[in-house]
Parts: sequence; structure tokens; C-alpha cells
Amino acid sequence: MSQNLNQSVTLRLLRYFDVLGSELNYRRAAEKLFISQPALSTAIRQLEQLVGDRLFDRDTRSVALTAFGQEWLPYVQAALREVSVALDAASTLVDHAHVRIGYLIGTGADLLFQLIEGVDRDLPGITIETTEYNFSDPTAGLAAGTSDIALIRPPVEMDGLEMAVVAEESWVACLPRTHRLASKSNLRIDELLDEPIVVAPETAGRWRDYWMAKDARGGKPAVIAGEAATYEAETMLVSTGVGLSFTTSSMVRLYDRPGIRFVPIIDRPTSFTTLAWNPSRLSVSARKLVQHMLHHSPLTQA
Repeated sequence: MSQNLNQSVTLRLLRYFDVLGSELNYRRAAEKLFISQPALSTAIRQLEQLVGDRLFDRDTRSVALTAFGQEWLPYVQAALREVSVALDAASTLVDHAHVRIGYLIGTGADLLFQLIEGVDRDLPGITIETTEYNFSDPTAGLAAGTSDIALIRPPVEMDGLEMAVVAEESWVACLPRTHRLASKSNLRIDELLDEPIVVAPETAGRWRDYWMAKDARGGKPAVIAGEAATYEAETMLVSTGVGLSFTTSSMVRLYDRPGIRFVPIIDRPTSFTTLAWNPSRLSVSARKLVQHMLHHSPLTQA
């Protein structure tokens, strides 16, 4: 491979090739990479032009690796593993005093403030940057590498994470105030499964499936009435009668709006809020901050 080609082929393009080569499905690969399908298609065409051969045979119904793609993919995967090892080593060898915390919308800024209370006193010199993420990325930046630590609600699709539960909540149904079930004191999940539902974007993956109670549907598809990436958008759709949604008990306090009613669902498992991190990519300061946050968890204080 020429020097110019070495400089033109980026890790981003190789990562896209790796994921698509594993998934053999543009939609699933794009969701896993948190990009659009057209952007993925453009990147793959760019990589094919750079290496001088086709990587995939594709038509309207299927995607398959070419003979060249099949032979080259293991080399690309090995290279990406080596890069990951190098980055992990850098994360542990260098102490970054600036720590990025991502939190999933609805996990509650008040909970985050409780977890980092006293950091300036107990861990002087550490600076914290907090970023809120919507439902399109349930990992709150961990998958994309834009967060060092995250406050999330499992399940998420990312290997290698360590998680510690910092809060527990119950399920509630968010209903239009005029809905026939809105006046009930509590509900069972099977009373709600045939109702139109507002769900997270497809990029949310398993998290979207979890919050539409896919496990309780016996293989029957949900009636999806709309998609929303934030609680503001979700409650707006519910209040206008588009459909209901499933959420957690803290939303009663944080997102109560005219036109909606929250009703407890009594037969769903507990929803956990967790502190999550990739242990191989934490700096010394980030490790200290994780321990501080766990010490200040409501469950620890109880």
C-alpha cells in the first residue's frame, strides 16, 4: 500500500468496514455506529475507491463480502484491536484531570449533582464536564468515546462495561389524560400491550426494545405510533393522544405536564440507574471520581 494510501485510509473508515463486514446489514451497522445509512454507504464507497477494489456485493435485498473483502477483513480487525490496546494503555498511563461525565436524559441532574457533591473538596484539581444525551445513544457517550463515565439506564449494547447500581425505580405508564385507563390507580402490563406506543429511535437498539416491553409481547409486534428522542418530545406526543409510553417513576416528578397522567405498572421488573465505565479506559483521576460517586450514591447513603 502506498504512503499516500496509508495516510488517506482513516481508522474511522476501517471501523465502518469492520462493523458492516460483521453485520452485513446497512441499517444494523449504521445503528451500531450511530450514523445514518447514507453516511455509511458514502464512507464504504470512499474506502473502496482508496483500496482500489469492491469490498461488498450488494443489491436491494442482501449485502455480502467480496472475495477481497473476506480476505482483507481479518487484517483490518487485527489492526483495530492493536489500536484499541494502544489507546487503552494511553488512558491508564496518562492521568487526565479533566473527566467527562455523560448522563442519559431523565436520569436526573439532581442525582448527578448528589453523586459529584464534594468533588472540589475531596478531589482537588479534577475538573468535570457533564453532557446530557438523548435516547438515540443510551450509552450516554461511552460507545462513541465522548464520555469517560456515564449515568445510564440499562440495557445497553456495549461490551466491556462495568456498572454499579446507584438508583432503583418502578415502571409507570404515561397516558393521555383522556385515555380510558388514565383514571386507574395501577395497571398490569398486559392491559397496555395492544395500545399505540411512542418509542425511542431505532439507534437505541436493545434499550428501545426494553422500553416497549418487547419481552412481554410474545413475539407480537408493538403498534408504534411515533418516535421521540427526548422526554419533552415523548410527553408532547402522549399529551396530544398519539399514543402512550412506558417510563420510570421519577418522570412523575420531572416531566408531569398538562394533558398526561402517570399510572404505576405493578408487574414489571425494577428499572435500575447505573454508573457505567470502561475500566480499561479510565485515567487515574476518573477512577478516583468513580469511587467518589459510588460513595455518594443514594443506595450507599440509605
